[in-house]
Amino acid sequence: MEAASATYFPSTSTGLLLPRPASSHRSVSLACSCFIQGSKLRIDRRVPSLRYNSLGLPVVKNAASTALSPEQASTKTISKESQRPVYPFTAIVGQEEMKLCLLLNVIDPKIGGVMIMGDRGTGKSTTVRSLVDLLPEIRVVSADPFNSDPDDPELMSEEVRMKVQEGISIPVSTTKITMVDLPLGATEDRVCGTIDIEKALTEGVKAFEPGLLAKANRGILYVDEVNLLDDHLVDVLLDSAASGWNTVEREGISISHPARFILIGSGNPEEGELRPQLLDRFGMHAQVGTVRDAELRVKIVEERARFDQDPKSFRESYREEQEKLQNQISLARTLLPKVKVPHDIRVKVSQVCSDLNVDGLRGDIVSNRAAKALAALRGREEVTAEDVYTVIPNCLRHRLRKDPLESIDSGLLVVEKFCEVFGYARPASS
Repeated sequence: MEAASATYFPSTSTGLLLPRPASSHRSVSLACSCFIQGSKLRIDRRVPSLRYNSLGLPVVKNAASTALSPEQASTKTISKESQRPVYPFTAIVGQEEMKLCLLLNVIDPKIGGVMIMGDRGTGKSTTVRSLVDLLPEIRVVSADPFNSDPDDPELMSEEVRMKVQEGISIPVSTTKITMVDLPLGATEDRVCGTIDIEKALTEGVKAFEPGLLAKANRGILYVDEVNLLDDHLVDVLLDSAASGWNTVEREGISISHPARFILIGSGNPEEGELRPQLLDRFGMHAQVGTVRDAELRVKIVEERARFDQDPKSFRESYREEQEKLQNQISLARTLLPKVKVPHDIRVKVSQVCSDLNVDGLRGDIVSNRAAKALAALRGREEVTAEDVYTVIPNCLRHRLRKDPLESIDSGLLVVEKFCEVFGYARPASS
């Protein structure tokens, strides 16, 4: 007897079931239900070329997971940039402390990022996002979602590392360092990535959908209003920032990938303090205040009005300054490996950290790295006391133990201790 299938045709409030030979099925997937004499009849027609889950529904692949060719990715990036013009970094008036901290981290990503705290409307987010135009290019494995470094096994994904070990040639391209925004409402799966359990069980492969941490590898991860971030996401960032790797485990399946990024956060202290564990992960800390000078305020308003009216011509007017600063950053990155810190300066930096009761050794390490990056930015191969004086408040102020009875700013405490240890005369303008 030939198998038959029932087709459901709605007619007012009742349904009519007509038999149809199975061989005459159309190439569509249909799953519908109807009630006959109190019982529920499920009609299911499937297409052999599709995969179905336990509920009988077809599994549709996420279009976002389809890998783009380098040409498509480049076109997509250009299109996105043209839709959202970025305010030029060199056009930002004032806020020198914040801008210096950002530049030093671009020169040496090992500094460990920047935490920017300040009043509302002081240009924190604008300044961070304007950094995109100044970011240098890096070598990456083409079409790799983790931005794997073709020359460093520690910064390769598992798949790329296996190809290198087997002697398989891998395509290499150059791309700008990426900046990834982490929204406050992001889920843990969006940040860490997800594993397709069904595909892993049915096909025996690790079907991993990369998250924001994968995209931020070897780049910048920016969290606006970081002090309002959910605690569980803070824990994820802490773990990845400490180890440089992100591990996703679901139902006994584990996948790891490199996640080394420059962590940049901004926030308003009036909206809440940051957890000390996360605060210590930031290499530098910049405080931003509202500009009080009337002339500067007028200039900022006028410049912003020019940008809003015609972003393209405004950016073009700063093109020469942008290129000059970009070349300066490139030269500093090249010079950085040659920069040396004299032994006596290293000892004095550690003495300052010890006298201020700074916990751990991150303060010592970051102060030395930031001073070296500043010397490279200034075109020198040796760090001076002036370099240390410029950067050490930003490296230590957020690592001091909080004293509720202390009225003096923590940055000033660092400066006073530095002058005492180094025998350095504090400039009158400071």
